[in-house]
Amino acid sequence: MTIPGLSEASWRKSTRSGSDTDCVEVAETAHVVGVRDSKDRSGPVLAFDRLAWSAFVAGLSERLPG
Repeated sequence: MTIPGLSEASWRKSTRSGSDTDCVEVAETAHVVGVRDSKDRSGPVLAFDRLAWSAFVAGLSERLPG
């Protein structure tokens, strides 16, 4: 399945990625946020609608230190 807009989106590495080998990348469009493994850029992408992504990030920020 192709996710509209993500192939043209600008991907960025997560600021929470640990080392250079264990990284994820995030791309945002008007309607969806994609997450992929930086080592496998042509591999699978997790796609979240913007509301689900906001809830996910809010949940993480409650559990992660500073």
